[in-house]
Amino acid sequence: MANEIIFTLKIEPQLLADFMAEADFMNRSASQIINDFMREFIQIQREAHSYDEFLKQKVEASRASMHAEIGHSNEDVEVFFANRRAENR
Repeated sequence: MANEIIFTLKIEPQLLADFMAEADFMNRSASQIINDFMREFIQIQREAHSYDEFLKQKVEASRASMHAEIGHSNEDVEVFFANRRAENR
């Protein structure tokens, strides 16, 4: 890579030894594996942020519909599905 940065961190000695042994077994450098870990971490976090934003929008839409008195109350929904469950028995 043309642009590389040295990243220093504290690691438990045994964890580092085990990690290096596994990296060596896979014929990969520690840097390659850590870069992969970081990419995966970033992807997971971005997906989590995206899902959180999706949920936030759903909650806001639900609250807006409640304030506009659109939809059904919780009690109405419970009665509706209790009746459906009874019909299916």
